[in-house]
Amino acid sequence: MAAFLLVAAISAVGTAALTYQRARTAILTQSQDTAVSTLRDQIDSKAYQLPMDQATLQAAVTDLGKRGKPHPWVVFGEYGELRASSNIDPATSSVVTEQLRRQISGNPHGAFQRVEEPGGAPYLTVGIPAVFAQMGRQEPTGLVFYAVMPLTTERDMVDAMVDAAQQGAIPGLAIAVVPALLAARSVLRPVRDMRRAAERLGRGRLDTRIEVRGSDELAGLARTFNETAGALEQSVSELRDAEARARRFAADVSHELRTPLAGMLAVTEVLDEDAEHLDPDTAKALRLISAETGKLAVLVEDLMEISRFDARAAELNLDEVDIALAVTKTLERRHWDDGRVTTELPSGVRARLDPRRFDVVLANLVGNALRHGGAPVSVTVANRPGPDGERLLIEVADSGPGIAPEVLPHIFDRFFKADSARTRSAGSGLGLAITLENVRLHGGTLHAANGPAAGAVFTIDMPAEARA
Repeated sequence: MAAFLLVAAISAVGTAALTYQRARTAILTQSQDTAVSTLRDQIDSKAYQLPMDQATLQAAVTDLGKRGKPHPWVVFGEYGELRASSNIDPATSSVVTEQLRRQISGNPHGAFQRVEEPGGAPYLTVGIPAVFAQMGRQEPTGLVFYAVMPLTTERDMVDAMVDAAQQGAIPGLAIAVVPALLAARSVLRPVRDMRRAAERLGRGRLDTRIEVRGSDELAGLARTFNETAGALEQSVSELRDAEARARRFAADVSHELRTPLAGMLAVTEVLDEDAEHLDPDTAKALRLISAETGKLAVLVEDLMEISRFDARAAELNLDEVDIALAVTKTLERRHWDDGRVTTELPSGVRARLDPRRFDVVLANLVGNALRHGGAPVSVTVANRPGPDGERLLIEVADSGPGIAPEVLPHIFDRFFKADSARTRSAGSGLGLAITLENVRLHGGTLHAANGPAAGAVFTIDMPAEARA
């Protein structure tokens, strides 16, 4: 709309300026042509007796002063040293310039000039020399008449035209607003529709489509948007189906593996008891089978757990828990109370959470710190007020070299291992992913960073009143 009005304003100003220039030129040209023609005719129609005296010159300019066209004028006469004026006093005028006198000198046809006095009044000054014919040529007599005519009327006419143009421009621009609004609406409405459609698409509404109107560029853009949205919806649907099939496959495989693994674990436990009675090579092979079977059992359990999170089937069994007591029990169950883990557990810190899942979270973080960081590992518990109630803060820090910057963004990815050469490490690569999901299930956050000195620091921030 601004562009439309700008074009309208430029057109109006340009038209007004051109009209003003042409009209002003026409008005001034008509006035000066009439004045020049009238003065020349009157001078040519008179026979002047030369040489002149002051009285004769005064009579000549007085007679010419009565015949001014198109407006009354004042006539000045110059003959040698003699000066006369139809107004008697003064005998000369400031609007008769030396430049005009030089133009008339040697020019039998005369000249004219538009002059403005210091006060701003415009005048037309016409200078015509009196000549006589000699051998077919016009020769100057030395007598020159100057007619000074005010152009106040012409200036007022031009000013009135400017005022009319200015007064007409405002209603013209006001009228131009109507087509500008219509044009802007026709352009902006599909743009607004497309913006809203893009916002809905960004929020996941992949079935969003735009109504196509007309056949212009915006209609083509709307069709392209619809085609893109349709292709995106189909691709996302296929990806979701593939992801669902993959999750279902992982869950089914994990479930099917649990029964034979249970039997294998029972057999390996029995065989482990008799391993010391076997020859060394057989005992070594037996212990290797037992260890790998245990790792496979952990992997299957982790896959089952992550599948429950993916299927949104994980549930919270909330209970009032003394955090210091819960942390102590977790460390005792894993035999980490031998000095490798130091704790800072203020008494009286209680929270409503799922004890089993809290045990898994803490065990994964401490075990990961001992395995990949280094002892001593510190566990710090605190609570602080928050906008939605009390918050529980738990910090697990190790004494290792810390986490590499390129690893930090992927630390909670599934099956991610910082060292690609450690493909046969004891972890499944799902521990931290399961820990993160458990913290999120409680409505909290888990953040990984490097400490100010050294070592990795994992910080849990969760509400003290988790809701199932």
